[in-house]
Amino acid sequence: MKKIPVSEPNIGKTEMRLVASAVKSGMVSSAGPFVAKFEQQFAGYCGRRFGAAVTNGTAALHLALAALETGAGDEVIVPDLTFVSVANAVRYSGARPVFADVEPETFNLDPAKIDAAVTERTKAVIVPHLYGHPADMDKIMEAAGRRGLAVIEDAAEAHGARYKGKPCGSFGAISCFSFYGNKLITTGEGGMCLTDDPKLNERIRLLRDHGMDANRKYWHSVIGFNYRMTNLQAALGLAQLGRIDKLLLIKRKNAALYKEFLQNVPWLALPAEKPYAESSYWMFTVFLKDNAPVKRDELVALLAKHGIDTRVAFYPITDLPPYRDYKGSWPVAKDFSYRGITLPSSTKLSSYDIKYISRVIRSL
Repeated sequence: MKKIPVSEPNIGKTEMRLVASAVKSGMVSSAGPFVAKFEQQFAGYCGRRFGAAVTNGTAALHLALAALETGAGDEVIVPDLTFVSVANAVRYSGARPVFADVEPETFNLDPAKIDAAVTERTKAVIVPHLYGHPADMDKIMEAAGRRGLAVIEDAAEAHGARYKGKPCGSFGAISCFSFYGNKLITTGEGGMCLTDDPKLNERIRLLRDHGMDANRKYWHSVIGFNYRMTNLQAALGLAQLGRIDKLLLIKRKNAALYKEFLQNVPWLALPAEKPYAESSYWMFTVFLKDNAPVKRDELVALLAKHGIDTRVAFYPITDLPPYRDYKGSWPVAKDFSYRGITLPSSTKLSSYDIKYISRVIRSL
């Protein structure tokens, strides 16, 4: 039986050629021309002035917090429904995450919940675009601006997505990306911080390289980190960036096919796309309604028997052992989390695959 994975990288001949070029050059670590090229071109694609390539998306979040001088005694607002790295990065910085609920339909951070989460210690808010659908950035930026909070945009899942025509990654003080193997474009592992502020860019670049002075070799003016991307990874990323619009188009076409084949399933809620949004559909994540004939985990098992790999939605962060001592109420996040299921979302999916997956679901 053929197995259909949730996601897999889409690597072509240009990627192979550029990576081979990096290998042959001998510049396989963080020194090499592909790093700067990838930074410049990806920042330009997202409408930003500066880019700093790093080891992964979590490192990007940590660097963003460090560059904003977030530390002990500070609080950072994060949604309860997102990948755990968002909260972990806050803890790495010494600050305390404060969890806010998400909005129905998009399951992104609810702008209306920000005010209630703010205290005199709140320094920033991290805004992920869950599964590739843009958060409502105008409302979030307004709420944060009114409170004097820095906005860190977590665009790890939203390569190529747009909010009111503007690229995701172009908002806030700093935006952060991941290039993990399941992302729209990948460097294997890898990430990037983007900003329009030259001082923040300088600070990020200082901190990612052990705090070493750019003009004085082995002079470390601050305690930094080893968060540098390699030339090999950047070569792969640069080639992937050249194909991003094509890959994005495939994602959107696949999402349209899923919606066509599943729209009449009465017990299944399909991903929303708000009028302000152009989703990247990084993952096609649906959720089961009250009238579903099976439980979410039963659907996972049934699809697995038919060779269809799936992934459950992110758990609410406050349900995870390191965060269970946080008190509060996040009903939308918790309800969606235990009903949500991600269907295969690879750019290598065929229309036959999507028809087959949909037929199995409709058979229930």
